[in-house]
Amino acid sequence: MLTLYYHPLSPISRRVWIALLEKAIPFEPVVVNLTGEQLKPEFLALNPFHHVPVVVDGSLRILESLAILDYLEARYPATALMPQNPAAIAQVRMVQMVTVNELTTKLPALVLASDTSTPDKSPDEIPDKTPDKTLNDPVSQQVSTILSFLNEQLGELAFFGGEGLSLADITVGTALPLMQRLGVKWLEYAAIAAWFERVVSRSSWQQTELNDVAFATWKRWVLLMIKQRQRQMART
Repeated sequence: MLTLYYHPLSPISRRVWIALLEKAIPFEPVVVNLTGEQLKPEFLALNPFHHVPVVVDGSLRILESLAILDYLEARYPATALMPQNPAAIAQVRMVQMVTVNELTTKLPALVLASDTSTPDKSPDEIPDKTPDKTLNDPVSQQVSTILSFLNEQLGELAFFGGEGLSLADITVGTALPLMQRLGVKWLEYAAIAAWFERVVSRSSWQQTELNDVAFATWKRWVLLMIKQRQRQMART
């Protein structure tokens, strides 16, 4: 049976988790404690870059979520998550890469903008307070540009790439819920608003969604990593 090494607070792990559920692939979940277990020799033997997810299928080990998604699609094609039309395939890939390279890279800045804590607090001591955001600062303007692009890609389609759920929907659909909870709004983007409600109502999203406590913990983890990086840079 396929084994998924992941953490439920990791949005990147969630991409693979949702794909496994959507494709009804049996798997053994193994939670990797990201407070240190990812640095132990046992896990480094699986992934020397010490991050999740990792999938092991028999003798095959696969790192990186997009590579894992491609493998699952090719290895378990019964429930297709990739269209067949060349233009639709290109759109799915393009939307995935825009999400990875442009959208998710804005998450740390959005988390930092929501921070009301004092420096050097532990994750459990950092308060969880997320203000509403208006898209008027540089990062939020970049997010607005991305949302406009995604809205254009959807157009009249139910999903990215066509009328059925695709790998692009999974990739975008694990990033936008976090942004929504960080105060980003997209009511003016009608296609995204309708698509978002359609996607998050699916059973796979419901099963893997972070509750409020888990989301607060994720945000504190991100904030702590940002502050640690800032301190490291200050020492150089």
